[in-house]
Amino acid sequence: MDLFASLAQKITGKHQTIVFPEGTEPRIVGAAARLAADGLVNPIILGAADQVKAVAADLNADLTGVQVLDPATYPAADKQAMLDALVERRKGKNTPEQAAQMLLDENYFGTMLVYMGQADGMVSGAVHPTGDTVRPALQIIKTKPGSHRISGAFIMQKGDERYVFADCAINIDPDADTLAEIATQSAHTAKVFDIDPKVAMLSFSTKGSAKGEMVTKIQEATAKAQAAAPELAIDGELQFDAAFVEKVGLQKAPGSAVAGHANVFVFPELQSGNIGYKIAQRFGGFEAVGPILQGLNKPVSDLSRGASEEDVYKVAIITAAQGLEA
Repeated sequence: MDLFASLAQKITGKHQTIVFPEGTEPRIVGAAARLAADGLVNPIILGAADQVKAVAADLNADLTGVQVLDPATYPAADKQAMLDALVERRKGKNTPEQAAQMLLDENYFGTMLVYMGQADGMVSGAVHPTGDTVRPALQIIKTKPGSHRISGAFIMQKGDERYVFADCAINIDPDADTLAEIATQSAHTAKVFDIDPKVAMLSFSTKGSAKGEMVTKIQEATAKAQAAAPELAIDGELQFDAAFVEKVGLQKAPGSAVAGHANVFVFPELQSGNIGYKIAQRFGGFEAVGPILQGLNKPVSDLSRGASEEDVYKVAIITAAQGLEA
């Protein structure tokens, strides 16, 4: 079954509520209307009602089932409760006056809806840079217990093939501890999307075929990930061909449960991860879905600013599926 057909089946009837802070962006309004019409999620769009309705009218989009919430006219009692919760969550890092200013930002407002349980997840980034989406999530929702950082994964899909690539979005030069967390986070992401994870820690070396600090880092990261999650199939360091091609894996890493069968690929740093997924997308014809933020207590998804309405629709489905696992 196609990834999104499978996920749609998983979330149908679960009544996941997803908040979209960028309420006057046509791609957001169009996707939210479709999600409501298809019965997949309960969308909340943030913005002035007349402006949102004007965008919907231009698109000929039906907002039935879409809640439009204007932060500027949010009931005073509810806004005060949100303000108090934000001040408490920031634990003295922001005054009430500063917190009130923060809540004028739609991404902070939307993140607080998720934190307070009024939404199950958030999708933003169509018109905001990544930092504007990620910063409130890190400050308010924060990382899961046992996690110390977040990472960004892509689901790569073509026909019946489905893989996870990480980190392709967040950590520029991760150390061994960070790579180990990326490995376990990515394995969890794989399970959400019905992939039985076999995690390859990628390098230009396979099992000591080359030496150097970069190789040592991957070896250490592999050992840390294996110790943290002994129930998972994680192996490294592996070159991509050894991880992916069974014949090469048997030759270069005999006895490995991952070599030749990997479906989750952890790149050694952001440059190779970003380049790698784009090569697979452009040369290999894979659909790249993401980035999916990993490691947060509740799901927040960061769209590319070049995202289409279809991308918004699909990322919302993914976010809702993550919400079921949160």
